[in-house]
Amino acid sequence: MGSLKYGVSVYSYVNDFGSVMTLEDAFDHIADTGATGIEILGEGQVEGYPEPSAAWLDTWFGLVDRYKLEPTNMCSWIDTRVTLTRNLTVEEGAADLAQDLRLAHRLGFKFLRPKFGVTSHELDPDPQWEAYVERNLDLAHQLGVVICPEIHAPTPIKHRVTDAYIAFIERTGTKNFGLMIDTGIFQDRPLTHWGSHQINDEMRQHMAFLNGIAVPPEQFLEIAQYVVFIQAKFHDIDDSLEDLNIPWRPVMSAILRSGYSGWLSSEYEGLRSPWRAIDQVRRQQVLLRKLEAEYEAGLLA
Repeated sequence: MGSLKYGVSVYSYVNDFGSVMTLEDAFDHIADTGATGIEILGEGQVEGYPEPSAAWLDTWFGLVDRYKLEPTNMCSWIDTRVTLTRNLTVEEGAADLAQDLRLAHRLGFKFLRPKFGVTSHELDPDPQWEAYVERNLDLAHQLGVVICPEIHAPTPIKHRVTDAYIAFIERTGTKNFGLMIDTGIFQDRPLTHWGSHQINDEMRQHMAFLNGIAVPPEQFLEIAQYVVFIQAKFHDIDDSLEDLNIPWRPVMSAILRSGYSGWLSSEYEGLRSPWRAIDQVRRQQVLLRKLEAEYEAGLLA
């Protein structure tokens, strides 16, 4: 029996969801992979966000029970520049975060990923993020939810953003704040498509991260004690179960050697052809379990 838990983000199906795919279809496809966890985007996939109706809640919990999927992480946004004339105040930002914490708890989620407004191309968060979070640590503790901002390309592991989040954990001693790692940071080969767009030279010039920032997987070991959730970002897995962009063998080796035993939540962000995501998610789920089995058998160093 492996030590990792496998889930899927409904964001993987983003172009299908709401058009040719219902919420129940998403549950069905996720369960069909053998995954046991479901991750959602609060604003995008909770009907009536931030106050879903009683009927929608009944549907949600009915699907959770029917498909035996555990709500894992709810993604949310703290839109610090909701107006162009000023940033949110600390009180407003903290209230937005509190609202999403309560909704995540109401739906059964144990993790909440807030995306703070950023101030640079390297995704430095709005400097008031710390005040938003600190004002909500007691609430997060009461609700049993862990707040986990993500380390996402083009931000590497060795960076001031990561350092600031770790310093916050160390200063407060909280168990309700941790790091989410997006495995896109380990991408070491260029993408050919980004969403529905074929990548051209101009896009590569202005969005260098499309070529991959190639964070060495060994660096995961240096921060693993602070990592509470992993979004298993990927873009393209071929018929031989080889990922064309992310070196999963060393990535999985580092994750497993670190002692991490939480969720790996598939997050497909490749070509958005109809239904392609369903097959790609299935491929990744097989690949990740295969590599974990190889590790346990001593075949993955």
